[in-house]
Amino acid sequence: MNPLPSDLAALGQNLTRRRFFERGSHLLGGAALASLMGESLARGDAGGAAIVGNDGVARVPGAHGPHFAPKAKNVIYLHMVGGPPQMDIYDYKPVMNDWFDKDLPESIRNGQRLTTMTSGQTRFPIAPSRFKFAQHGKSGMWVSELLPHTASMADEMCFIRSMHTEAINHEPAITYMQTGNQLHGRPCLGSWASYGLGSLNQDLPTFVVLVAKPTNTEQVQAIGARLWSSGYLPGEYAGVSFRSAGDPILYINNPSGVSPEVRRKTLDGLQALNQRTLEQIGDPETRTRIAQYEMAFRMQSSVPDLTNLATEPESTFALYGEEAKKPGSFANSVLMARRMVERGVRFVQIYLNNWDTHANVAVRLPMQCKDIDQACHGLVQDLKSRGLLDSTLIIWGGEFGRTIYSQGGVSRENYGRDHHPRCFTMWMAGGGSRGGQAYGETDDFSYNIVKDPVHIRDFHATVLQLLGFDHERFTYRHLGLDFKLTGVDHARVIPELMA
Repeated sequence: MNPLPSDLAALGQNLTRRRFFERGSHLLGGAALASLMGESLARGDAGGAAIVGNDGVARVPGAHGPHFAPKAKNVIYLHMVGGPPQMDIYDYKPVMNDWFDKDLPESIRNGQRLTTMTSGQTRFPIAPSRFKFAQHGKSGMWVSELLPHTASMADEMCFIRSMHTEAINHEPAITYMQTGNQLHGRPCLGSWASYGLGSLNQDLPTFVVLVAKPTNTEQVQAIGARLWSSGYLPGEYAGVSFRSAGDPILYINNPSGVSPEVRRKTLDGLQALNQRTLEQIGDPETRTRIAQYEMAFRMQSSVPDLTNLATEPESTFALYGEEAKKPGSFANSVLMARRMVERGVRFVQIYLNNWDTHANVAVRLPMQCKDIDQACHGLVQDLKSRGLLDSTLIIWGGEFGRTIYSQGGVSRENYGRDHHPRCFTMWMAGGGSRGGQAYGETDDFSYNIVKDPVHIRDFHATVLQLLGFDHERFTYRHLGLDFKLTGVDHARVIPELMA
């Protein structure tokens, strides 16, 4: 999707020689269409009001606009880095109790590719979950004893038990989950949402990233800015990372001895130079640089207000837990996400590390679940009480699942689990998702999907649908091709996941 107003503007003042040849095939047709649709529309001049395009869709100024009315206006994506073990928290498999320490049947494994961590094992002993499960809510969802707060809101959650991917190692798997491709260099979901929907607050970024610190740090994975890159989209759509210690964002505050007036005058001079460069060369990234300088100046006042939790009543911390007072904790991060959504941030991405449970599940998993349990419940209930849950989509999940067989030795009390891409569990809440259901089924071993598989592409297509986009038409022209989040392989929207 390259809507007319922004495209025609780009043809004029943001056109480099390279982009001219890249997009020149549309030049004459675009110019002719501009003459038919009027000068102000050709300029993309909204005059502060919504633009109604030739498809009849009203577009938010500065955004490219949805194809139809969105059910979700904001997203809070909680990524559990490392791959949570689905059979220990959401995918109840009681039959496995009779399979303790028996070998995984070859008919179940069926030649599946293994990681180097377990490919050398002489046997693959079954490790039943050591944690108790119970059914909850009117829907009768099975949830582990490790998540009592989460279990209490089972009827508000939409579980997907049949997620699957081709990636078996963390780096490509996380990249795939975030960008729709196992290779770096593509825009992530947050950048696509930012590009499509635009900003609701000119004083805060459209897309914000928080990296929470887990209580247990036994085995963490690398998390870097490549995951929230805008890829081939303009740089303004990249995520802005907030830090948990010191200044939330580096370098936005004035250096010692520099007053706001001096800072403003300096930025005005830089903007004049950048504007001249933009007019002479037409590089779109120069326009991005201008916008980023201005955003940084405005954030000098908006960010301190955002991060000041002193304005929150004690009832907030009773809801999220006392950990919410601790900067950088998961509970603190989701509370910050609620405050951001309140202020118009479109997309908040939160990463929580240490779910890579190759060993010591008995100790690590309870700590991980304690980090998220009350906090996730608090987030959902807080948004609901403020009338924001219906328009805010919450996503929870990792990049793949874990194996039912143990990595290394196994006992009734402890075990480890290797990576497993064939099936894993995610959940959504709010934002037009259909709560109180579990979509998809896995076999008794939580190893293969037996009903309603959901590929990452299908999940992305469904999320875009909730945001108001047809994933087939939501594209960006790059290197002469129309790229999209869901790629070139088949992807389907799953209506059963939507209210």
